[in-house]
Amino acid sequence: MYAIVEIAGQQFKVQKDQKLFVNRLKQEEGANVTFDTVMLKDVDGNVTVGTPKIEGASVEATIIKHIKGDKILVFHKKRRKGYQKLNGSRPYLTQIQIKDIK
Repeated sequence: MYAIVEIAGQQFKVQKDQKLFVNRLKQEEGANVTFDTVMLKDVDGNVTVGTPKIEGASVEATIIKHIKGDKILVFHKKRRKGYQKLNGSRPYLTQIQIKDIK
């Protein structure tokens, strides 16, 4: 059983008891969250596709912790001009665990 759900502006394929990193959520650690934008649901080979979402379907998850992700480096260069620029950033992420797909 799996579902395609939209979490914090991105789509994820989730299964029960799966842990994943998503963009930072506003709730505190240990809180339960429900995501209502389920776009596809598969129950033992029976696939339901929403238009654009499935009414009445939801995914429940628990927030495990808030972290900062690995550093992302962006390097710009223009050849033969002597121009180089290096920028870096660390995204704010939230680790969640999927509890149930309804």
